[in-house]
Amino acid sequence: MDRTENATQEPSKEQPATQLDGKTLLLFSDDMDKAFAAFVIANGAAAMDSPVTMFFAFWGLNILRKPASSKGKDLLSKMFGFMMPRGPSQLKLSRMNMMGMGSAMMKYVMRKKKVMFLPELIASAKEQGVRIVACSMSMDVMGIRKDELIDGVQIGGVGTFLAAAEKSNMTLFI
Repeated sequence: MDRTENATQEPSKEQPATQLDGKTLLLFSDDMDKAFAAFVIANGAAAMDSPVTMFFAFWGLNILRKPASSKGKDLLSKMFGFMMPRGPSQLKLSRMNMMGMGSAMMKYVMRKKKVMFLPELIASAKEQGVRIVACSMSMDVMGIRKDELIDGVQIGGVGTFLAAAEKSNMTLFI
C-alpha cells in the first residue's frame, strides 16, 4: 500500500481522531514587542474561530496590570510594584529601547501607520473571547493582587495552562 492509500484510510482505534484547534500562549516577558506579537497572534487566531488561551506568568503579569496604588501591601510587594511597569502603555522594547526613546518612536510609528497598539489589541482579544489567565503562583511571588489586574482576567495555576495546552494544536512561549 502506498502513502496515498494510507492517508485516505480512517484512523485506527489505537489512534483516535482528535480535533485540536486551540491556541495557547504563555507570556512570561513584559517586553512591548513580544506582548504586541502575542496579542496580534491571539487576535488573528480568535478571528479564525479558534479557541485561544493566553497565560501570563512572572514578568508577563505586568502587561495586565492597572495603574493602581499599593495600599495594603507589605514592603516587599510595594517594592516589586514600584519597580515593574504598570500595564501595556509602560512596557519597553526588548531591543533598542534607548532609555524609552525606542518605545516612544515605536508608538509614534504605529500610530502614524494606524496600527492598533496594545491597549486596543487587549480590548479586541477580550471582545473576541480570548481567555486571559494570570498565574496565581506568579501573582503570589510578585505581590500582585487580582484587583491590580485589568477586568476580565481569570486566575489559574499551572493546571489551567496545561489543560488549555492539551486542547491546542499550537502552544507558544513568549
